[in-house]
Amino acid sequence: MLTTADFLQYAQWSGIATIVFAALAVLAFILKWGIRFRLVGTTGFMLVLTAGLFSLSLVPLTRTVIPGAAKYTLVYDNGSTQAVIATSPAISPDQLEATLLQAASNLYSYGRLGTRGDNQLTIRARTVIHPEPGISVPLYLGQIKRTLASREDADMNIEIYLEKFAQLPNSAAS
Repeated sequence: MLTTADFLQYAQWSGIATIVFAALAVLAFILKWGIRFRLVGTTGFMLVLTAGLFSLSLVPLTRTVIPGAAKYTLVYDNGSTQAVIATSPAISPDQLEATLLQAASNLYSYGRLGTRGDNQLTIRARTVIHPEPGISVPLYLGQIKRTLASREDADMNIEIYLEKFAQLPNSAAS
């Protein structure tokens, strides 16, 4: 995976290429070359590319990895205070707790806004069970609430619905 240092190096090379294209564009105008306007467009594109690469060098692109967490899929996110993740029906309560902690860390963003005084991100975990052929039922296994005010939240509220684990096939709660 690319790191912020890699993007900084790419931004430096792109910046050098931008300067070269700008010099060529100036030279093209002085010598009245036919491709002078194309060189202006290329220089503008290189400026945008350099700015994008530089901005990627400022923001870390890593995800939090919590030992014991299971894979999950984000199935709903309103971009504000609510999200839902889907997990495997073979998950255990301990794995679910680690998975909720990982999702709470990965889904945190400074851009999320609380609505109507609710300054908490609520992430619910669900799975899908099939009690009969042709019937699918979503089953919510737990949730976590974290603050939207800061990245580090020591007071996350985790709820695991142990009674729901009994409904899973080959119950992982036992």
